[in-house]
Amino acid sequence: MARRQQPDLTDDTDWPLYIGGEWTVPSDAGTLEVQNPATQEVFAEAPAATTDTLEEAFEAAQAAQAEWAETPPQERAGVVSSVLEAIHERHDELVDLIVRDTGGTYLKAETAIHIAEGHTQYATSYPFQDGGNHEKSTIPGKENIVEREPVGVVAAIVPWNFPFNLTMRIVPHAIALGNSVVLKPSPDTPLIGGVAIASLFEEAGLPDGVLNVVIGEDEEIGDYVSGHPVPDVMSFTGSIEIGKRVGRRAAEQLTDPALELGGNNPHIVTDDADLEYAVDAATFATFVHSGQVCISINRHIVQESVYDDYVNALTERAKNVPYGDPRKEGTVVGPVINETQRDKILDLVERTTDAGATLETGGDHEGLVIEPTVLSDVTNNMELACNEHFGPVAPVIPFSTDEEAVEIANDTRMGLSGSVHSTDLDRARRIADRIETGTIHINDQPINDEPHVPFGGVKDSGMGRYNAEALMRKLTRTKWISIQHEQREFPF
Repeated sequence: MARRQQPDLTDDTDWPLYIGGEWTVPSDAGTLEVQNPATQEVFAEAPAATTDTLEEAFEAAQAAQAEWAETPPQERAGVVSSVLEAIHERHDELVDLIVRDTGGTYLKAETAIHIAEGHTQYATSYPFQDGGNHEKSTIPGKENIVEREPVGVVAAIVPWNFPFNLTMRIVPHAIALGNSVVLKPSPDTPLIGGVAIASLFEEAGLPDGVLNVVIGEDEEIGDYVSGHPVPDVMSFTGSIEIGKRVGRRAAEQLTDPALELGGNNPHIVTDDADLEYAVDAATFATFVHSGQVCISINRHIVQESVYDDYVNALTERAKNVPYGDPRKEGTVVGPVINETQRDKILDLVERTTDAGATLETGGDHEGLVIEPTVLSDVTNNMELACNEHFGPVAPVIPFSTDEEAVEIANDTRMGLSGSVHSTDLDRARRIADRIETGTIHINDQPINDEPHVPFGGVKDSGMGRYNAEALMRKLTRTKWISIQHEQREFPF
């Protein structure tokens, strides 16, 4: 296994793996080509890990974890705080890498860094929150102590759409609590989702082996990670189909899964909504990062009396959304991640129009850039409405009563996020309370993530919660210690 120097984030060269505190390229590793979605050109190469490499990563994580867990909380918090400082200092490098690696716009890159900073800052508080507590006893003279301990080794598989901030909502927290981590980024975005993060933690002085980064294809390497016996928690963000497979493989090893999966998020607009504001929110949450957001608007559900006005207004806004090269200042809609994703989205549009929907604007593409698209006369059983399309596409569905709006919104196997617009807050709350989602936002849009608020889905959108105390409970386990201060009398 050849050792390398720490990679330069600004240099388009071969990027190594990070295992046991060493930058390495396994002698038997294959090569993954990293493509810039904006140009569809390969700009870097990364080594594809083998199963032997993965074993080394898990062994390194196991070997480092116990000592790291005994490290004083202020030192663990200090390392994570230094990572936050490194993000600040290397801001421009990270923005550039996000744009190249994901095809994201500068707005998307800045947003990802801002969210990652929030998660990392919150993680610095974790080492001081996991002290446990005392519980009263039903037995005289007994003292009950409930301690919190790190679970041990955390495996994390992260997606390609927001790889930086979605990695930074799990890795700093796991490490702050005394765990070690084996991280597998998406093969589409292995640099900003994995190698760059290892670089930040190494710079912050993290001990060798506490964080390990392996790169490889999802089916082969991802299956090996999710089915490995070492991890105590398996964190996965991605599609429902793969998430179910990850969850099954983890459960077979009695590994605790944390799954954040797909969304089919409704944006409900009632007849008493501020229509202009509702369209503003809809424009943002439909087209930001080309719709490649698990909590973006997937379905616009609009009351019949304002339906035509909403469709007309949203269509005009879509026609004026800047799209094209994400490196151009002001671009909102850039490329989707690859040709497979592009073809899937366009196929859903075609099948929906074939079923009777009206294409109001868009529907074409140039390279991997899909035009901002709006469709009217959509029903909830059409392809764009009943699938997570993950593109810059707005299918608009009419409803007559609030009960029908709720029925349409809930008629999906997914339940991640959503939004409701009404100037009558009591009415909006009644609707929101009945929507089967993990999060719902009144007079806003579905794309919200705050590090101190639990985040996750219901139904097929996942299990478990990220952020705040919910994530701390996932990444630690309780241990009951009792002390019998007075001798007990036993029945025999």
